[in-house]
Amino acid sequence: MNRFTAFVQKEFRHILRDRRTLLILFGMPIVQVLLFGFVLTNEIKNAAIAVLDPSKDVESIALTNKLVSSGYFHLEKNLDSPEQLDAAFRSGKIKMALVFPPDFATQLQTSTAQLQLIGDASDPNTATTLINYANAIIADYQQEAAQKFIIFTRSSHSEGGGHSSFIIRTETRMRYNPEQKGVFNFVPGVMTLILMLVSAMMTSITIAREKELGTMEVLLVSPLQPIQIILGKTAPYLVLTLLNAFVVVLLGIFVFGMPMRGSVMLLTAECVLYMFVALSLGIFISTKAKDQMTAMFLSALGLMMPTMLLSGFIFPRESMPLVLQWIGNVIPATWFNPIIKGIMIKGVGLEVLWRQTLILGGMALFFLGLSLRNFKDRL
Repeated sequence: MNRFTAFVQKEFRHILRDRRTLLILFGMPIVQVLLFGFVLTNEIKNAAIAVLDPSKDVESIALTNKLVSSGYFHLEKNLDSPEQLDAAFRSGKIKMALVFPPDFATQLQTSTAQLQLIGDASDPNTATTLINYANAIIADYQQEAAQKFIIFTRSSHSEGGGHSSFIIRTETRMRYNPEQKGVFNFVPGVMTLILMLVSAMMTSITIAREKELGTMEVLLVSPLQPIQIILGKTAPYLVLTLLNAFVVVLLGIFVFGMPMRGSVMLLTAECVLYMFVALSLGIFISTKAKDQMTAMFLSALGLMMPTMLLSGFIFPRESMPLVLQWIGNVIPATWFNPIIKGIMIKGVGLEVLWRQTLILGGMALFFLGLSLRNFKDRL
């Protein structure tokens, strides 16, 4: 029994000295609970909307203010003409648009007022939720305003006049995905996840395997430069991952009916750029990992979960706490996902996607430079 007690004490000491084991035992559950608690929600907040209000009367302004003050929406842009709607949606800056008729208040007091709600259905779940939110707020506004109007008309009747009618009817349109197919969100998201995991994980494991087997020293004393070793190791995965991307796109188009409204060449170039970012991350992870298991653990935990949860693939980023939105900004998938949707679903080009492209290019250069420096220092 004394031997067993000593053995158990030794194991406890060993675990307490191993920071990585403690991180897995205590750090991972805490991070997962916090992430899932903040991110896993069907509620959407602070969604960006645009308003086209040619009437600009008391009623239209009051309804707009009620929508914005609900906390579910924030007014991103006031539009001056219907022609600006398409550009606003294609830019990806808004999730929904509210279109008033020119004489909204007059229609409201004399007959039935017509409103138009337009959602960006490239993400059908978010679009449907926002439309439902807006309809509920409009119905609540109509009920409150109708009660006030009835009181007003009663006082008017006492003076011999008045008319009691207060009805708002909404017309709903879903842009880019009228049938609200979930595959329009699923295929780009899966493509983003696959390219990141395959590129980064396989690259990190490959270089870590060379270190684990002791063959990296042989490569380092060869005439090859470090950049040549890295490119030689990653080139096959670049080609294979690009083939994976084309397979996913073809399945989306021919099996699930995904559109391809933009340039195939631009989509290919953006995929290659994104894969360079992922490969650079994989190289960086390999310089930190001593063996294949560590490299796989760091790739899966450090890339898969943030890509799924914080990039906007599954859950809208607008509803996340501000800190998690900041963290999401350093995740490459956050910028690549709107690129795929913009090219395939909306048919936009670099004139709209230049910002996301520049950010991905900057990430690729940053991680590649950091990886090269660590590669020279550590290996």
